[in-house]
Amino acid sequence: MAISTDDRVREVSGAPGGSLLSQPRWLQSNSASRTAALVGLGLVLAFLSVYPLSMLLYGSLHSTPPGMAGTFNLDGYQDVLTPQSLITLANTIGISLAKTVPSVVLAVLLAWILARTDTPFRGTLEVLVTLPFFIPPILTAMAWGMLGNPQVGLLNQLYQWITGSSDSPINVYSYGGVVWHMMQYSVPFLFLLIVDAFRAMDPSLEEAARMCGASRWRTFRTVTLQLMLPALTSGAILSFIRGIENFESPLFFGTPAGIHVITTEIYDSINQRSPPQYQYATAASFVIMALMFLIVLLQWRLLRGRSFVTVSGKGYSPGVIKLGKWRWVTFGFCVLFFVVTVVLPVGQLLIGSFFKFFGFYEWEMLTLDHYREVFGSSEFWRGFGNTMLLGLIGATLTMVLGGAVAYVSVRTKWRGRALIDAMAWLPWMMPGIVLGVGFLWGFALLPHAIPIYGTIWALLLAYLSLGTPLSVRVMSSAYAQLSYDLEECSRVHGASWLQTMWRIMLALAWPSFAIGWVLVFFGIMRELSASVLLYSVGSEVLSVVLLKLWANGNAEQVSVIGLLMMALVILFRWLQLKMLKRVVR
Repeated sequence: MAISTDDRVREVSGAPGGSLLSQPRWLQSNSASRTAALVGLGLVLAFLSVYPLSMLLYGSLHSTPPGMAGTFNLDGYQDVLTPQSLITLANTIGISLAKTVPSVVLAVLLAWILARTDTPFRGTLEVLVTLPFFIPPILTAMAWGMLGNPQVGLLNQLYQWITGSSDSPINVYSYGGVVWHMMQYSVPFLFLLIVDAFRAMDPSLEEAARMCGASRWRTFRTVTLQLMLPALTSGAILSFIRGIENFESPLFFGTPAGIHVITTEIYDSINQRSPPQYQYATAASFVIMALMFLIVLLQWRLLRGRSFVTVSGKGYSPGVIKLGKWRWVTFGFCVLFFVVTVVLPVGQLLIGSFFKFFGFYEWEMLTLDHYREVFGSSEFWRGFGNTMLLGLIGATLTMVLGGAVAYVSVRTKWRGRALIDAMAWLPWMMPGIVLGVGFLWGFALLPHAIPIYGTIWALLLAYLSLGTPLSVRVMSSAYAQLSYDLEECSRVHGASWLQTMWRIMLALAWPSFAIGWVLVFFGIMRELSASVLLYSVGSEVLSVVLLKLWANGNAEQVSVIGLLMMALVILFRWLQLKMLKRVVR
């Protein structure tokens, strides 16, 4: 399509100040298509975030299960305020705090080693240290349930064989077991958040402290950590929130020991009690959200009005500390972390898959029967197919939705974009178990003409909601790096908006889109808390299949499926790293 010179001048000069760097005029126009796009995007986000939240409020005040006539009262909140429920709340906060503090210390140490020292093979070690974050928690929970079982756990058997003692020093079914398993995900999560802060820090700030007579430890404590306070506090608070919403660790290691937290209490009130206590479950869910909101406000209060400038305009190279012979000690420390968090649980899954009975490791017990049973199981293949289908479709739709929200938030000045952005981030405040309860009510109350309740689409919508905040963050960062000139030039030369998006914006943001897609796929594959509430017969995913097998005492088949899932994790992690290298280049 030809465009006249006058039209081109008008279109370019229509940007504020007439600058090509300003926002394009065609993004500012009050067109009907823009309004329709915003309304449509808002309705989708409202259904994925506001609707389940409103259903939580409705359910917390409604006296009967979803779909049944009842009255409105405050009985659910009264149940939450009972002494037993308050003990559960204290357990939740205490366990999360107990795992957050040592996790922060360990993550800071690992980040310092790999970012600021001359430890050998730092690039490889960084990949190994972060790998536990990408392994579904249900896999390592089951593996540690076999490793640290006080009766027949492999580690206890090795200890008894070496020492000749009959004692079992490791018992994962305890407070320590819950905290230990949560730390295996918290440490690499925190590491990913703070390692770049170490790399970006100007070493001259630390050198100035050293020149003024401060010791290396005092410099680290008073300069390095102080300047990293935003990254540390943000990471610690996010880790604390993840601890509160954690489901797998207290379910596997806390429930057998009589240790209850809010997430397992919500799960038990719906699945383990007769009749199910839906009103109590939704009221407890609101308590979690209120607690998270208070934590976020605390973070804002801590950082308000403080300056943390660590990167200046002049060039510099991150300072690398020469450790001498100690570099092999730090190398061994990183390897030890990888062995304990990855090699041990994966090794247990491998060993457990080849023996007839878990805990009986004799040569005559070797067998391949468990592999035959798994590969001949229709439930496994149904769960595998559902997981792959939901992962592929869910990750794609989530990234498309996140890309649209990010575009509106970052690339436009449209009225209403702040509301769009807020609705997209709302699920970040809702743990999977809480969102599952909200959707459970929401799908049950939909008209019969919308058959979502009890179908695989219920899981898809839940995954879409949970993954949207991540996709928005990934795509917002990608779009923020692209100049408005690119869109202006495309439009000036006659390209339509769709052509511009496809050939310019998406083409340049494609590496970030692909990385986000892999991360969302990981999230779908590891999700259990929402899945266990929303699945029905025929829509089971692999995490639910694993939970059912574990509950039925089939630890050997769990090991086989766990190994297959680990192979998928390694494959997709490899793809992610390849994509990251392309972005860096």
